Amino acid sequence: MKHLSILIFFAFISCTAVRSQTNTIERSKNAIAVNAMLWHQTSGEYRALCYQAYALAKLRLDEALMNKFEKKPAVIVDIDETVLDNSPYNANLIVTEGSFSQATWKTWTQGANAGAVPGAVEFMNYAVSKGADVFYISNRKIEEKEGTLANLVKMGFPQADDTHVLLKTEPGGKEKRRLKVAETHEIVLLCGDNLNDFTYIFEKKSVTERFDGVEKMKDQWGRKFIILPNPIYGDWEEAIYDYKYGLPDSTRDAKQRAAFRVK
Repeated sequence: MKHLSILIFFAFISCTAVRSQTNTIERSKNAIAVNAMLWHQTSGEYRALCYQAYALAKLRLDEALMNKFEKKPAVIVDIDETVLDNSPYNANLIVTEGSFSQATWKTWTQGANAGAVPGAVEFMNYAVSKGADVFYISNRKIEEKEGTLANLVKMGFPQADDTHVLLKTEPGGKEKRRLKVAETHEIVLLCGDNLNDFTYIFEKKSVTERFDGVEKMKDQWGRKFIILPNPIYGDWEEAIYDYKYGLPDSTRDAKQRAAFRVK
């Protein structure tokens, strides 16, 4: 009986430890998502940064248009978290303890209910009024085009049509589509929330390589490249996980902690 009591005691301790570890992992994962979402949706700082980015974009566009180009000037922008705010979709995943899936994402994009990122509509219309064309280059899938166009039109974005909205039709990044625009236009400005929105050199790169790339191109930030804040998701996070998808929460948690700089 004594031995049985000892076994029961240690079994209880083990189960408590496992449950405690699991709860810690869940809290860690949720805390990161919750804090990022709260900052995005409730902080005045987020809105101020967006307005600041587009005010700078307007300034740089005006400077660029002082030059004479053989081709018509163009501004290239990303869509998600650059001109359209999809945070309600991501917030719902947190509330329902769900995970991203292409099916739920398509339902969201086809609903055309994303709001506009602060300052985005005003800037895009300003660019067009100054004689520039706006091209929306997004990695949304081509089957999402109907909802995407409807959402952009609904929010008042100019040139939201088949010619100017270039979605993903094949594997790979955005470089081919940017080069396609460059055939007919002089690209004077690019806006995005992900380094991949500006150049292919950041695609599938490590955290260190992304840092190095930013340093090498430091004269472009705030000039030809205007970046918007997005703490919710992006290749910055996937770089931490070495672009390996479907990792268990415990592995993701360990990689997150290993990425911390503590001294």
